Amino acid sequence: MFEGLTETQAREIILKLVDEYCKRYHRPKAFSEEDKIPYASRIYDSEEMRSLVDSALEFWLTSGRYTERFEAELASYLGVRFCSLVNSGSSANLLAFMALTSPLLGEREIRRGDEVITVAAGFPTTVAPIVQFGAVPVFVDATLPQYNIDVSQLESACSERTKAVMLAHTLGNPFNIAAVKAFCEKRSLWLIEDNCDALGSEYTLSGERRLTGSFGDIGTSSFYPAHHITTGEGGAVYTDNPLLHKIIRSMRDWGRDCVCPSGRDNLCGRRFDGQYGELPPGYDHKYVYSHLGYNLKATDMQAAIGCAQLKKLPSFVEKRRRNFELLKAELRDAEDHLILPEPCEGSNPSWFGFIMTCKNGVERDRLVRLIESRGVQTRMLFAGNLIRQPCFDQMRSTGFGYRMVGNLSVTDEIMRSSFWVGVYPGLTEEMICYMAKVIKEAISDCRRARV
Repeated sequence: MFEGLTETQAREIILKLVDEYCKRYHRPKAFSEEDKIPYASRIYDSEEMRSLVDSALEFWLTSGRYTERFEAELASYLGVRFCSLVNSGSSANLLAFMALTSPLLGEREIRRGDEVITVAAGFPTTVAPIVQFGAVPVFVDATLPQYNIDVSQLESACSERTKAVMLAHTLGNPFNIAAVKAFCEKRSLWLIEDNCDALGSEYTLSGERRLTGSFGDIGTSSFYPAHHITTGEGGAVYTDNPLLHKIIRSMRDWGRDCVCPSGRDNLCGRRFDGQYGELPPGYDHKYVYSHLGYNLKATDMQAAIGCAQLKKLPSFVEKRRRNFELLKAELRDAEDHLILPEPCEGSNPSWFGFIMTCKNGVERDRLVRLIESRGVQTRMLFAGNLIRQPCFDQMRSTGFGYRMVGNLSVTDEIMRSSFWVGVYPGLTEEMICYMAKVIKEAISDCRRARV
């Protein structure tokens, strides 16, 4: 088939076939009320598939030209200087936190026993790196109907051991960045923004509107298929701070001191000239380790998908916002029974989901079962209250390993009474209206069952 063709010509034939294959066999089908409506799904077309195959044909496999392009384009989109692609959003959170434990940070280095302020109403891997390292998470309550940190409790959470604040923008709704950032700056605390559910969300601070993830010292993203863009598995860590970027790259890439990209040696021209620790003079800089790191890199094939997805991100964000507003309008007449979500003041969320909290008279678990039975997928707000999870049993029984401010009563209410449904870009107006109809009918069934 390829006889007499150059590699470039052969590649173009393959990519054209991929394009035709995708258009024929991966076409979205029309919605029927018999179909299941997922809370999230990947949205793609032949551009992603072509990009993936283009990368695969090179068979470079590890990070390469697509990785460099994706990192540069995502950094440009977010308005930050540095971006590092990693293999998952959870790895991104691990890397962001562990970067702050580097001895290169001097007195601001986080050490075992230091405290990090966070919330229990969220996803476990926002908190897991804190616990795994041996630092102490300090849990602050959330607020309704924003589902983010109650900033009035920040002062009570602070101690002489506090070194950082690590928070997620819940389901795309920014937390009160103005209050949190002012608190951190006043005390020289690090701020990590877990932006995994909020890519494209905006917040106005001091009259300037910026994207979430760009306000903290470090921001993180996830590119799991449910998220705003996908690379399959994947994530990113980003910062404006050159020292933090150096540490992040080191810890992502085995802990090495060398900054040469994969496959390129001796860019500095001094590969065999240095003296490091107690190593022999001139020891190969590619095998000098300034941190105890990991291998958290993604592949170039993942990055290739990401490059195609980034082009679509602005349209994805706008569709999420439209779907959210439509669903909220359709559920306005259910507000006697549900607390509907509200954006943080000064924000324009890129909503990951539409979260609701059942009021008295509506049992969440029964309501969710009825909604699911009609084909509409639901989700809890992740861990609900993380300290109620089995993984915290031992820490709770010993009284060691975490603190909390107050009794986390709102977090417990979220755990007992809240759930969410999707607003992802693949949902049509017909699907959104059907979801609203199912939710309202399920509320009526719940209330009749109580009579």
